[in-house]
Amino acid sequence: MAYDLITMGRIGVDLYPLQTGVPLPQVTSFGKFLGGSAANVAVAAARLGRGTAVITRTGDDPFGTYLHEALREFGVDDRWVTPVPGLPTPVTFCEVFPPDDFPLYFYRRPKAPDLEIDAHELDLDAICEARVFWITGTGLSEEPSRTATLAALAHRAKAGTTVFDLDWRPMFWSDPDAARPFYAEALKHTTVAVGNLDEVEVATGVRDPHDAARALLDAGVELAVVKQGPKGVLAVNSAGDSAEVPPLPVNVLNGLGAGDAFGGSLCHGLLAGWDLEKIMRHANAAGAIVASRLECSSAMPTPTEIEEALAAGAVL
Repeated sequence: MAYDLITMGRIGVDLYPLQTGVPLPQVTSFGKFLGGSAANVAVAAARLGRGTAVITRTGDDPFGTYLHEALREFGVDDRWVTPVPGLPTPVTFCEVFPPDDFPLYFYRRPKAPDLEIDAHELDLDAICEARVFWITGTGLSEEPSRTATLAALAHRAKAGTTVFDLDWRPMFWSDPDAARPFYAEALKHTTVAVGNLDEVEVATGVRDPHDAARALLDAGVELAVVKQGPKGVLAVNSAGDSAEVPPLPVNVLNGLGAGDAFGGSLCHGLLAGWDLEKIMRHANAAGAIVASRLECSSAMPTPTEIEEALAAGAVL
């Protein structure tokens, strides 16, 4: 069976405070949710009716068991989620200060299991057959995940749609210069690059959205998607088509999962063959809906919720 989408990369447990506007030392209760960008994107696309799977690794511990159970509940195939003995499943805490301050605290030491993905264990045939394959910048930050990610990309050889989520997390790298050569290599094998202004600057050395989009196209992709925060999103493809779409108005509760919802919707729109503007409007709406909610994975919207937000012109 060929999947609509296979993602590869980060997974973990999100422990988010159930009190907003409260610093962590004063928080008294937390909610437990499936997290990690690759897992969240697979969940978001599954919510939209797509057949999805994720390639990642967890600890051999109760939190790892929880992540398997959560993936299955969300309709994501977990056959390529394997345990790493001796490494704990990562947990991530955040603080919630709406509308735009959500500090993240990653507990991924001594090493995150999802960075132990090994090239020799990959199902390369399934990766090649997937209609969309999604990888992340974090997967390039350490070995053996780096070699596995690049091997998967090289073997796929731009079959179908191959998306590079630039996913720049400075705490996982020594500095941007250390990341750029690996980002450049990944861009050679991908058809779509997506990232915010900080991420496209790491990938290209350019921060202006239009210049960065052009630089990503010059690096080898066919579609560059630049998320501009309050200015919305810019998409430019190699055929010369472009779309610049403003954000959907929303009262933000927690913005951390919005990018993953955007990513799942982006994959859905590409699979549906929509035009650029429709894809970007749908993805913006998906992201805005999740930004209005506390959690990430379980907050991913349904098609009906997205259509209602688009019809209303805001997340109500």
